[in-house]
Amino acid sequence: MKIPTIIFVVGLILTASGLVSPPLALVLGLAYALSFGSPTSVMAKKLTPLLLQASVVGLGFGMDLQQLVRVGRSGFLYTAIGIAAVLILGLLLGWLLRVGRSVSALITVGTAICGGSAIAAIGPLLSATEGEMAVSLGTIFILNSVALLLFPSIGWFFHLSETQFGLWAALAIHDTSSVVGASAKYGVTALAVGTTVKLARALWIVPLSIATAIREKSNRRIAWPWFILLFCLAAVANTYFPVLHSLYSILNRLGRLGLTATLFLIGAGMSAPMLRRVGVRPMMQGVLLWVIVALGTLALIRAGWIQL
Repeated sequence: MKIPTIIFVVGLILTASGLVSPPLALVLGLAYALSFGSPTSVMAKKLTPLLLQASVVGLGFGMDLQQLVRVGRSGFLYTAIGIAAVLILGLLLGWLLRVGRSVSALITVGTAICGGSAIAAIGPLLSATEGEMAVSLGTIFILNSVALLLFPSIGWFFHLSETQFGLWAALAIHDTSSVVGASAKYGVTALAVGTTVKLARALWIVPLSIATAIREKSNRRIAWPWFILLFCLAAVANTYFPVLHSLYSILNRLGRLGLTATLFLIGAGMSAPMLRRVGVRPMMQGVLLWVIVALGTLALIRAGWIQL
């Protein structure tokens, strides 16, 4: 076994051990990728979505169904309005900055809904090339990494409650993994709120994929987010079948550890060539859109206009 592969395996085991925080796991993954050119990027790309989805299901075993329903119902309106506003604003920014049609749409969708998952679902329907997918994913992953490291400090600076922070993270951070990572660092309540509202956002992949397929007259298969249903079923089991509580605690713990390892994989899947391919215009679109969304939702939450 080659040295880079050995280091990759050791890093994966270390981040899944519970000894490393989610932000540090991401930093370690990035350090590995930039040091070794991400020779295991293929392995990381295959493992990342599977581990992320399994980990989210594991988190469901620590959730109360009644709380999920309450938070999900309260956050639905904010999610719907927010997604519509971000889609319009993102496409407008892409047009003003003269970003390519597919890349502009993918960056917008990734910001509006759930980062890499939305890009992976919509990209094939738009007949996006591998290069366009790489540029879009690179832009989103860079900003996603910044958010994971930055958001908890901003939340503490503005004295956000755990509920406020979880809601803000879910509305303003791209990927589910980073929402969970940032929320978990902020507190248990923040984790529950952030995970629930974020998964409610992720469900919008389905109607958006259908609308895109119809508009583009695409025959590609739509990726259904079945793991969200499994997350809900796990919450049902935890709420109504407490006899297996000890098992649920173990599965919930494994879910948290799996998400930390997922962040390491996301960092390890990046590389210097991929970062260079992003380009100025797509990055400008992604940064401007994300800053507007992050600052706008933060201001509305602090003003009490968005609340659970």
